[in-house]
Amino acid sequence: MDSRIGYRGPGMMGHNDGPPLDAGASWRRFAWKKARAELLGPRLPVEVIRRRVVRARELGLAYPDYAAILLGSGRDITAFLFTCEAIGLRLARRLDLPEPSRARLASLIRCERAILAPEGEAPGDFAAELQEVSGLTFVAGAAPAPAASWGESRAALLDLLGSAGLPANAVVMVGTRPLESRWAEAAALARFLPAEKWQGAAAV
Repeated sequence: MDSRIGYRGPGMMGHNDGPPLDAGASWRRFAWKKARAELLGPRLPVEVIRRRVVRARELGLAYPDYAAILLGSGRDITAFLFTCEAIGLRLARRLDLPEPSRARLASLIRCERAILAPEGEAPGDFAAELQEVSGLTFVAGAAPAPAASWGESRAALLDLLGSAGLPANAVVMVGTRPLESRWAEAAALARFLPAEKWQGAAAV
């Protein structure tokens, strides 16, 4: 028997003769780092990140939001699809678009604008009047009915986007209601953004 004080024998047990305190710690660190790397994906070259930052600014999006959309869809954003409420469009005898919203829409670069015409409005006439009051071009289509099925909602959005040659997975929808988020999901759009988030991104 070894009389040295503190001697624990060849196994070098942990505190109170339990298992070593770091048992499994190395494996957990390895697994955590591997999972984190898979989540973040490959490290991008600085020039690629710079180009993406510029593109996010062209779209008026915060870079983290733009990067998340790219990660999810695998392609750049080619259009935004808006509801009337999302841009603050007032439906009076003559359409009224607030100047901050008009400026925000006008600032989009290399990106189409699409809008869902309200019930009872002919999409073509609605788009023409909206262009007249805003000076901006829009592609318009009929919004799904509130009670529309999943398939009907999907068809309504895809009909609109298809008429303009816009791929669904490159279009971000901006709306105000949970129902509209389900429309975006049904049509497999790139993302749904709440209107306040889209408007707020202009200041980022």
